[in-house]
Amino acid sequence: MNRTHTEIPARLALLSGDRATGFLTHGVRAGQETLPHVAVLRASKPIQDDSVRWNVDPVREIVEEAIHRFDGARTDADAWLAPRLHATLRLTRAEAADAGLWNFLALAVAPDFVLWRHLPLVMADEGAPRKINGARFVGPHHSQAFARLWWSAEMFRDGPDYAPAEIACTNQDMINTALRLAAIDHKPTALALVSVLKGLAADGAARLGDRVNALCTAVNVAGSTLMYEVIAPDDPPRHDALTEWVADAGSAPAVPWERLPEGPDDGTARRSSLELLSRMFEQFAAEAPLRDRTRSGAAQD
Repeated sequence: MNRTHTEIPARLALLSGDRATGFLTHGVRAGQETLPHVAVLRASKPIQDDSVRWNVDPVREIVEEAIHRFDGARTDADAWLAPRLHATLRLTRAEAADAGLWNFLALAVAPDFVLWRHLPLVMADEGAPRKINGARFVGPHHSQAFARLWWSAEMFRDGPDYAPAEIACTNQDMINTALRLAAIDHKPTALALVSVLKGLAADGAARLGDRVNALCTAVNVAGSTLMYEVIAPDDPPRHDALTEWVADAGSAPAVPWERLPEGPDDGTARRSSLELLSRMFEQFAAEAPLRDRTRSGAAQD
């Protein structure tokens, strides 16, 4: 994998999913072929904004640091990188919803990271070559290598505090499952999930991943009738603070590596609502049935 700045573009751009998918050959997904860099850049659309927040170098710096720090424990990179990616790429949700940005990051800026983080470490069944899932390059926000990190930080931060997002990203099942739920757009719901996860981890709960998946399923099912926004109201976000934070990108220092950065001060979750849902979700976690792995294992045998 090439980790040098050779051919790395200076500015971020947008790459459509249709164009991006065409570059993902079996060899590229297996890490055996190099992406056609010139063709990728020609297929991309420049962002018509001269703000420094579209500069590539700050993103490459944190990505390379993550690779260096966590080469022996790659999943651990998520908790470190997610808040720093979010604080480096100061985006509105509308901007982050454009998959073209994440496609460009994955194919033109840091394909080495995508392969490093998501290429299976062991050979597939029957000796098939290792190959990365194409959705890690071009996929939905809960699967794509960079989108999943940015959106995890966005959905699980508590205003400027990224600590809950860091906790959420220590558990792959929280990212893989909770990030799919519409319910976590309600900030107290998202933070209550993190609170329960933190408690389960602190108690040394067995089968933590299964417990998180069961909890998310229970929260999702109950949310269709309970309407968390009604029983646990929250204050609306301060859009002016977010706009100011985005506009300050040009004067903001580089994100710190040894402590968490600060996000936009656009409002924290209402504490009474967070406490109410945390108690409710603790009960869900205690009662939610876990996956029967004995039966699934027998079926596979």
